[in-house]
Amino acid sequence: MKFDNILAEVNGFGGFQIRTMLLLVIARITLPFHFILNNFIAAIPGHHCNVTALEVSDAFSNLSLAQKIKIAIPVREDGEPNSCEMFPEAQYSFLFNSTNVSSSVTVPCQNGWVYDKTTFESTLATEVTVDAWSSNLISRFGRKKTLLLSYIVAATFGFASAYTNNFATFSIMRFFTGCGLAGISIITVVLCECIEWVDIKHRTLVSVILSLDWSLGMILLPIIAYFVNDWRNLIAATTSPLLMAIICLWWVPESARWLISNGKVKRAHYYLSRCAKVNHRDKFMSELNPEALSKVIIVEDENRKYSYVDLVKTPTLRRIALFTGIVWFGLACSYYGISLNIEGFGVNLHLTQFIYSAIEVPSKLLVFFTVNRVGRRFCQSGTLTMTGLCIFINMFIPKEKGLVRTALGALGKMFSEGAFTCVYLFTTELYPTVVRSNGLGYSSFMARIGVSVSPMILLLEEFWVHLLSTVFCVLAFAAGLVAVLLPETRNVRLPETIEDVEQTRVPSSLRTGCYEHE
Repeated sequence: MKFDNILAEVNGFGGFQIRTMLLLVIARITLPFHFILNNFIAAIPGHHCNVTALEVSDAFSNLSLAQKIKIAIPVREDGEPNSCEMFPEAQYSFLFNSTNVSSSVTVPCQNGWVYDKTTFESTLATEVTVDAWSSNLISRFGRKKTLLLSYIVAATFGFASAYTNNFATFSIMRFFTGCGLAGISIITVVLCECIEWVDIKHRTLVSVILSLDWSLGMILLPIIAYFVNDWRNLIAATTSPLLMAIICLWWVPESARWLISNGKVKRAHYYLSRCAKVNHRDKFMSELNPEALSKVIIVEDENRKYSYVDLVKTPTLRRIALFTGIVWFGLACSYYGISLNIEGFGVNLHLTQFIYSAIEVPSKLLVFFTVNRVGRRFCQSGTLTMTGLCIFINMFIPKEKGLVRTALGALGKMFSEGAFTCVYLFTTELYPTVVRSNGLGYSSFMARIGVSVSPMILLLEEFWVHLLSTVFCVLAFAAGLVAVLLPETRNVRLPETIEDVEQTRVPSSLRTGCYEHE
């Protein structure tokens, strides 16, 4: 008897799974808050030089703010005040002219800047200063303990980052916040619920449903940011749900698969019994003792501690690790390249973010209806290819057509989010239980590199306006091509050991007593 057969007997998609899924939503809804938060807390509002240094006469002091700006700050070609330059002396003659274009010399800002607070009360750009000096847990301790640690780390450093005035300290706080959030992302979406506690038939459904909490968080973020326009209060507001998530963790079960593969059969039997009781399947578990359960997942050495090195020891697993790393890097880089460049479409920041978020919902439905029909790898490849195509076409849309660029960018965002929804499901089905946490950790690491590189790629626009789009386009296409080279996992039991991966995996529909489709 395999573990998937046991899940089928205790109901692999019953009240136990649904309850666990709801408990995890509170924590998962905070993920997009922090991953996309920089669009709001690090935004640079419109600004101009502080002209108080010119207030040396009553004539200047008695002028309105608009008049002061007109005689103290030169205008750019677009008619807006220059952000970095000012006149060394007030040009009173401009009060009687329609423009303030002059041959007068200008100097850099002498007394800092004044920021427009119409959209943001404060951001990192307006408040955080830079001082002169600043110019393998999951596989060892289990899913639940690591998840608790991730909650605590994310909440502690998230709140700490909201109350620092030093950029270096802020960066350190956000780094550790990100570490905690990465743990939450991996464990909640794939390890605790949508993969290891769900039967084959409902694996795709639960994966897509659980991913909708990311979309909900994305939709709520611009709404919260619109009303909470101080960056410190915004960080605190988006971190607060983690406190409730820590409480909810009490009722979240440990992964029975992981417990059995690590020789902790009695605890696995306890959680499976709880699952059977909630799902009204008590009779089956009363007849299945821990000794019989220990034979479900057979490992060579129950005391062995698997590490990242195991991902490259055998040929098939090594190939999977190489290809999934490339796919996650290319996907994350292009996804965040679109998500972090929302100001480049010429439409209101909050509105653009809301549109980008709402478009993710149909992307989930797209994946749900295609991933079981065309398979994981072709769905993965197709969504990545369409992402690259949208980026490519947008290169040729003039910036003056902001609505068209936003619509096409939103379409690209839809396909890239669909690719992300698919990649979590696909990757966790590729790695065996004994190293699944390592495989997901490695894949997430590659994605984080892609996320880190994305802002650097955005700087390439300074050299050539289409260079950044070209890079994101190529990365999306390359990731889509590599995805085709991965083995298909549709209707295939989750592998439990490395030996399972190295052997030929037969679709479950070809085996006796298994589901014909998911």
